Amino acid sequence: MQAIRFYNCHNLTLSNLTHVDSPRNHISINHCKDASISNLTIIAPADSPNTDGIDIGLSTNVLINNSTMMTGDDCIAINNGSSFINITDVFCGPGHGISVGSLGKDKTYATVEHVHVKNCTFNGTTNGARIKTFKGGSGYARNITYEDIIVVGVKHPMIIDQYYDPRGNIGQAVEVSYVTYLNIHGTSLDKTAIELKCDTIIGCTNIVVDNVNITRVDGGEAQTICTKAQGKCSSCYPDVPCLSHNNSAIWY
Repeated sequence: MQAIRFYNCHNLTLSNLTHVDSPRNHISINHCKDASISNLTIIAPADSPNTDGIDIGLSTNVLINNSTMMTGDDCIAINNGSSFINITDVFCGPGHGISVGSLGKDKTYATVEHVHVKNCTFNGTTNGARIKTFKGGSGYARNITYEDIIVVGVKHPMIIDQYYDPRGNIGQAVEVSYVTYLNIHGTSLDKTAIELKCDTIIGCTNIVVDNVNITRVDGGEAQTICTKAQGKCSSCYPDVPCLSHNNSAIWY
């Protein structure tokens, strides 16, 4: 049960709120249109399960800005039926990052599109810019951009995971496409800084990685996992070998 739930609201404004130690999700935005959320501080222990900061579902035209999220789960989760979600100037940490999904649980059809996350900082989080889908689901996650992002000691800074639960129908997955990672810099706690773990049959398409530089906290060589992803890479470290390196052809 969410501590604060907004359901079927139009022209919602929420600002200047501090919310501490919810037993589960702090704030839920569901079936809402035209919501503006700003200047929030959300606090929960790093080891508190399912304490998402803000969960968005079945909503459109949602703006979140100038907020601080310290949680035991996703700082912000963008779930099924959400579109035109803009998130700017959010500090996340501890927590599990700003996530699209999870989508497609129990073989369901799910959609998310037109998401823009900009000028955000992830500090000591488990994940940073994350898209997560269940194998066996269907639908799409598309037109998603993470731009001007700082990662500081993040375990998984950039991750697309189409095997969030690997069980499910072979050859069926939520389609992930038109995802852009632009101007992402900082440090990874784990050796693998970029993970594009796409379905072996469906794959991920039109993925752009541009001006990304993520080094390891311990000074070792950062690595990439890249499976069945198609797109373009320019000025990216670590290298993303499964993407094209035709720098003159980067598109958004």
